[in-house]
Amino acid sequence: MPTDPDRRSFVASSVALAGTLAAGAAQPKEGDGPLIAYVGTFSSPLKDVLPTQVDLPPGNGRGIHIFRVDRATGALTAAGVHEMGTSPSHLAVNAPGTHLYSANETDRQGDKKEGTVTAFAIDPRDGSLKPLNTIRSGGAGPTYVSIHPSGKFLLVANYFGGSVAVLSVLADGKLGEATDVKVDEGKVGPTKAPNAPKGSFAFSGHDRTHAHQIMADPTGKFVLHVDLGLDKLFVWKFDATKGTLTANDPASVSVPPGDGPRHVHFHPNGKWLYSVQEEGSTVVRFDYDPDVGKLTARQTISTLPKGYAGSNFCSEILVSGDGKFVYVGNRLHDSIGIFAVGGNGDLTWVADEWTRGNYPRSFAFDPTGTFLYCCNQRADHVTVFRVDRKTGLLAFTGHYAPVGNPSCVTFLDLKRG
Repeated sequence: MPTDPDRRSFVASSVALAGTLAAGAAQPKEGDGPLIAYVGTFSSPLKDVLPTQVDLPPGNGRGIHIFRVDRATGALTAAGVHEMGTSPSHLAVNAPGTHLYSANETDRQGDKKEGTVTAFAIDPRDGSLKPLNTIRSGGAGPTYVSIHPSGKFLLVANYFGGSVAVLSVLADGKLGEATDVKVDEGKVGPTKAPNAPKGSFAFSGHDRTHAHQIMADPTGKFVLHVDLGLDKLFVWKFDATKGTLTANDPASVSVPPGDGPRHVHFHPNGKWLYSVQEEGSTVVRFDYDPDVGKLTARQTISTLPKGYAGSNFCSEILVSGDGKFVYVGNRLHDSIGIFAVGGNGDLTWVADEWTRGNYPRSFAFDPTGTFLYCCNQRADHVTVFRVDRKTGLLAFTGHYAPVGNPSCVTFLDLKRG
């Protein structure tokens, strides 16, 4: 648990306010059926499951863990595990809720140094998963997958391969071969982040190219991807018929060398983009022109409270559904930084909330935005917080869900027949 005075006082006030916030918060709107949470993990190789050799470090997860969600309290109840030894560390569910896709963060499959992606059919009765097919991801260590708004393509970022790929999604939900693969090139940034806290030794990816995230913009006309090692955000024109990427003009925008961009997230208005830097512990706010795919940096702000010193690695960044707040994950500081969004898109620091575990790799809102679920990778659990819509503050609910090395969480509303 953090020991600095500011953190202790804030944690104490959060505990005191938790009951008040919970009692005063609006109850989640009931859905049409059960709410399911899928948690991706880092998992150890399973010899009885894997037909080919996979080069992975040990992991405590067992694959994709499935939970039922209590809509009123946010609590998670274990409902099964789809066992995989390939570290399905990032997951994406398609818009109709019929299929799930996993990035299997391996760096060697058989005799080829490449990772894989798996397609699953979702059972509409209980959310269980049926594997459809697994194909190569276009590079080693796929760490992020997202679905193009058309639903016809899966976008993949290969961290250890320094590449991004577009995979076709077939009519039956299976994955087809890659329609395009782009390998990142350029000068790798310095190993010291200029914006990092005083005394920081944070170093994670400035040894080579590392594609960390890929996603379409809200219009689907452009695709953006982040390379941590190159300190760049790339913008691609996307051909939604062929599934191909063409460099935009300009083709990329840079953040301060060495800061290491990790993830980005669009504001609901589609005109502001927020990028979190893993090694620099900063957020850069960009203006985004959706007509031409142009990014213009407007603000840089620290993810940490004033006076923090030492190492920290940023992880996730999310904009609330109403666009009023931005949430940022801090690993080692083990907090979620909370920022208010101003009228021009600029951020103002509000507070930070201890994650009740260490190394928060990612987090996500439930479909109503009432709860936030945090994957504490090294603590082997997911913690649940209630969101105050007016202040942006997070109140810990007291709920923990044990999961070995959780990496991401995503949700699905099952529909009653």
